[in-house]
Amino acid sequence: MRRVSLYSSSSDPSRRRPAREADGREATATVAAAVEAGAPPLPSSPPGPASAATPAGAPPGSAPPPSPVPTAGSRLRRSWRKHPHALTLAAGLLTLLLALFAYHRLVPAPRVVADEHIEKLVLRTIERKALAAPTAHAFRVIAPSVVRVRGYGEAHKGKGRGKAADEALSIGSGVVIVDRGVILTSLHVVAGAPRLKVTFADGLESDAELVGARPDQDLAVIQAATIPDDLVAATMRSSSDLALGQPVAAVGFPFDVGLTVTEGVVSGLGREFRTPGGRMPLRDLIQFDAAVNPGSSGGPLITMDGEVVGIVTGILNPTDEGFFVGIGFAVPIESAAGAAGLSPF
Repeated sequence: MRRVSLYSSSSDPSRRRPAREADGREATATVAAAVEAGAPPLPSSPPGPASAATPAGAPPGSAPPPSPVPTAGSRLRRSWRKHPHALTLAAGLLTLLLALFAYHRLVPAPRVVADEHIEKLVLRTIERKALAAPTAHAFRVIAPSVVRVRGYGEAHKGKGRGKAADEALSIGSGVVIVDRGVILTSLHVVAGAPRLKVTFADGLESDAELVGARPDQDLAVIQAATIPDDLVAATMRSSSDLALGQPVAAVGFPFDVGLTVTEGVVSGLGREFRTPGGRMPLRDLIQFDAAVNPGSSGGPLITMDGEVVGIVTGILNPTDEGFFVGIGFAVPIESAAGAAGLSPF
């Protein structure tokens, strides 16, 4: 029996022709036959990648379409991917420049003011609003509550009435502590005077009577018979927190020349003072250096807020003269209010 090989000669790898080579030979044979028949040869396409780039359905030998031109947006996107931090910084700087430009366009330039204009503005301000010192403020607060106190002798009726009855035996000051007409003053101002008169800040004059006394503090309480409709009582303040060097002011009628305010400081605390002819010394007094003189006794010693911390009672003078030499004394308001049977606060 004849043996048959399992593989045919066509499947023998050694006998195979490459498909591309066979196709080339077939194409060449076809072209040669066409030339012999007198037909024009077909246009050949360039080998290699160019023929592969020809789109499907395009006629053989046509040129490939041009590459798309990159746009500004695509360039910006590529730049952003390559340099994100630099572009962020550039955008921030551009925003800042635009903001500065808008600010200078919207905000007007500062106006240059001439010296003459500044001077006019200053003068106008001073005219409209006067500059007030602390003492001036304190005086305005206390002034409506300060009264002048005069002591007179007995009034004579009928014939023989002389000037003595109309002349004041004593002159001093006082301060309203209750708006019903209750007034604090010094005892030596009203002691021994049969008749008392007080004059209020608005000019109203009224008779008054002694309703209380405290000789150990040289204090007296008097009640006015007639009072103004808008009478204002002073505000009292504890003297326990006074300090040496603290500004104070004394308000009264020294020498009966009119309502007067003087400024000074607290120069001592807890002082003792004996009045001329006094039987017992006054203790625990406030010492101050605001000028006071005869007629100031009974007036208030006030803080720069216009609050009463004491009642002026006397002055120290080593000579026999009765004028001020730099040291005055006031009874603390706690003792003064106690003389009237009132709580001072």
